[in-house]
Amino acid sequence: MELTETLKKKIKNLPQSPGVYIMRGADGTVIYVGKARVLKNRVSQYFRKEAQKYAKVAAMVSHIADFEYIITDTELEALILECNLIKKYRPYYNILLKDDKHFPYVRVDLNEEFPRVTVVRRVKDDGAKYYGPFIAAHVIRDVLDQVYRLYPLRSCKNDISRMIARGERPCLNYEMGRCVGPCTGKVSREEYGELVKEVISVVSGGNLAVRKELVRKMNEAAEALNYEQAALLRDRIALIDRIREKQRAGFPNLDDKDVFAVEKGVRTAVVQAFLFRDGKLNYAQKYYFDYEGEPLPEIMSEFLQQYYAEKSGVPKHIYTLPRPDDAELLMQWLSGKRGSKVEIKEAVRGDNRKLAELAKKNAGDAIKIKEGMQAQREAAAGNLARALGIDTDLHRIECYDISNTQGTDNVASMVVFTDGKPDRKKNRHFKIKSFEGADDFASLNEALTRRLLRGLRGDESFLPMPDLIIIDGGKGQLHAARDALFSLGCEEIPIVSLAKKQEEIFVPGRDESILLTVGSPEFRLVTGIRDEAHHFAISYHRTLREKRHHTGELDKIEGVGQVRKRALLKAFGSVKNIKAAPLDELKAAKGVPAGVAEAVFAYFHPEKTK
Repeated sequence: MELTETLKKKIKNLPQSPGVYIMRGADGTVIYVGKARVLKNRVSQYFRKEAQKYAKVAAMVSHIADFEYIITDTELEALILECNLIKKYRPYYNILLKDDKHFPYVRVDLNEEFPRVTVVRRVKDDGAKYYGPFIAAHVIRDVLDQVYRLYPLRSCKNDISRMIARGERPCLNYEMGRCVGPCTGKVSREEYGELVKEVISVVSGGNLAVRKELVRKMNEAAEALNYEQAALLRDRIALIDRIREKQRAGFPNLDDKDVFAVEKGVRTAVVQAFLFRDGKLNYAQKYYFDYEGEPLPEIMSEFLQQYYAEKSGVPKHIYTLPRPDDAELLMQWLSGKRGSKVEIKEAVRGDNRKLAELAKKNAGDAIKIKEGMQAQREAAAGNLARALGIDTDLHRIECYDISNTQGTDNVASMVVFTDGKPDRKKNRHFKIKSFEGADDFASLNEALTRRLLRGLRGDESFLPMPDLIIIDGGKGQLHAARDALFSLGCEEIPIVSLAKKQEEIFVPGRDESILLTVGSPEFRLVTGIRDEAHHFAISYHRTLREKRHHTGELDKIEGVGQVRKRALLKAFGSVKNIKAAPLDELKAAKGVPAGVAEAVFAYFHPEKTK
């Protein structure tokens, strides 16, 4: 990379101090964040030839247009700041955690008057409390089934205050004794809250104290000859024991510890995590990274920084394979987070070594599966290119489809496969704007024209340009789409169409269609991307249609414009709820004047306003 005079000057003037450096691309986007004991030395290294032997570093440096830095007093402060900035910017060239799946959590929103206990797979910053993660969804769902049997909490999403105000009948769960019925107004928030607290203790791991208290209450109930209550408490104790047994997962008598091992493949690195709490395997999780030759201790270091930046709980003992080079600095940081000493050790013997080797084996198996699947995808793309007579590699394939209902809500979809794999972050949809009515040919022409123009103008979200374009349809759709390519000077981009009836592939300038071998990798690739485009188009079309259908009635009411419509939908959630709302609730809705409320009520209830 040829350095600009501005960059040379900035590098020359870098301070001999610890700190954090922030690399930016040509558009100002943060592409990398790093820490340094000495800023001048660390940043300068990137622009030397020997530092660019790794493909990832070379690629990153080629995209650096500018950088900035923040001086800190200590290297530890730099580490903490680096973690926060990576979390904020999620730079492209930093190692970013991508887990193999979202593990289930128990969610309780204590801000609700009568909280529900639910299972979710994503933790949101919404003020609710989350407990977990748990190893498997079926385990925690089975547990929650028993929780709702033994603890009569509500499971409905009903508006409790509204039900009480209207005097609505409670649901069947109340009649069956499976809910205390806060909607009846017969249970206080405090009484309900005590049940919630006990459930939280059961599912959050602090269940030993709860178990002891339940045993005491069970014995008291038995002595008082209250056998029904004693049996209920017995079942709750059994539930706690069952949860503890389920969480052990075959690893009894283990202290609190985290075990990590990293393994590398050709292009992928995987970190396997085993987390033990209260003598139990709390969860096991895999994290995937693009591997471009970085030393494994460096990968482990960057992983630990990001991992614990996202976590509130830090154990006393952390075992890694291999140990990161900057373990001492990481230990200092983590000890501060924990409030007591934390040790990072390489597992060298005994049970910890066995666990680390097990983690490494799991990581290795994950790499074999992932890279094996990727090899199959790339082989499929290569076979497809040969079948179509295309000389270039098909790194990026795009497919387009049209969806409408009798000419209304006309939409087009663009789905992207990169190296034979769905790249859903790059999928796009287009709402057809240039005309109304059902015309697939014109719709394809408009969608493809808009997409190509965005790419030609340098829009990063539409780059790189495709190596192959697939159109869902026959020869007519193919010609319409091809016209768009020629009009913009993009005729060098290969384009084909795929007809559903016999899965025929039509190629411009070729009279006979191409029939791929049914079930072959290339057949599954091309039909898979076509089906993905079809489903993507339909789902977007359905969204537009439902939105128009559900809000159309409000458009008929005099005095209800877009602003009032949004206020009503925000207050009541749906047209159905607006229709069912009494006049006083409509008037009480934020952003809805009394006159508009009366007009809405009169529209839906003409018999009551005569």
